[in-house]
Amino acid sequence: MLAIACPGQGSQTPGFLSPWLDLPGVRDHLEELGEQAGLDLVAHGTVSDEETIKDTAVAQPLIVAAGLLTARLLLADHPVTAGTVVVGHSVGELTASAVAGALPEDDAVALVRARANALAPAAAVTPTGMSAVLGGAPPEVIARLTERGLTPANANGGGRVVAAGTLEQLTALADDPPAKARVIPLKVAGAFHTGHMAEAVTVLEQLRPSLRPAAPLATLLSNFDGRPVTTGEGNLDSLIAQVSRPVRWDLCMESLQSMGVTGMLELAPAGTLTGLAKRGMRGTATLAVKSPEDVEAARSFIEEHSRTPALDPSLTPEGPQ
Repeated sequence: MLAIACPGQGSQTPGFLSPWLDLPGVRDHLEELGEQAGLDLVAHGTVSDEETIKDTAVAQPLIVAAGLLTARLLLADHPVTAGTVVVGHSVGELTASAVAGALPEDDAVALVRARANALAPAAAVTPTGMSAVLGGAPPEVIARLTERGLTPANANGGGRVVAAGTLEQLTALADDPPAKARVIPLKVAGAFHTGHMAEAVTVLEQLRPSLRPAAPLATLLSNFDGRPVTTGEGNLDSLIAQVSRPVRWDLCMESLQSMGVTGMLELAPAGTLTGLAKRGMRGTATLAVKSPEDVEAARSFIEEHSRTPALDPSLTPEGPQ
């Protein structure tokens, strides 16, 4: 069984889309997505520097566009079905929703544009940030975060948690980390996936009436609990709420394993999620689509893992509606 994974913010690097523009139709597609996003995504994907593409307002539309580009190339002759599992990390859930047919492509871009532009003002209300907590016993790590008033905003599995909260709370955590754990500050603009982002949720709710959600054609997992969402509106509820609640990538990986996934293909800009899978989904084949040189191998990978048995309906619990 095939899983298609869509990465989140932080996976982009300067110039990563340059080699893709040599493929037929890719530049036109990227220009179209850029017009919808209100950004020059061709420039941002080819010549913009690291600082420019770190900006949330640029990074998030760029990452979603990259995933949509590679998905179109790879899935044109192999459309997703209910036997394919699609999952995205954080903003990658928007890419995953379009790939799975739960949102039209232009709606996914409209949503990421609004999401990216809403996060900065929400983050400006209180000085906040995020820190990676590596190692330590998971119960002790969570207990220490709770003690400090922090949120485990990303639970990525394999002893990797991202803590989010005020800068004062994060400093206190770094000064007194959990046993056998390291605390590494992250270069982000705020405490994403926490209650500090409530204002961004309000902005996305205002966009809801213009969107056209649909029941997913593939099995689409939610970052909320790692379970499938079965309706378009249920998925949209999850996408909007996700901005202010934690990402449970650990639960997504557990679901992928319980469903019998044999191979995970990560769309561009790839590498982060396949890296997590190598630690959290041992024995599962992975392939990161990083450049056009990976396209033929990716098509073969898709064909190989799509030949495995379809998802057992008994393993498809109802997701959040």
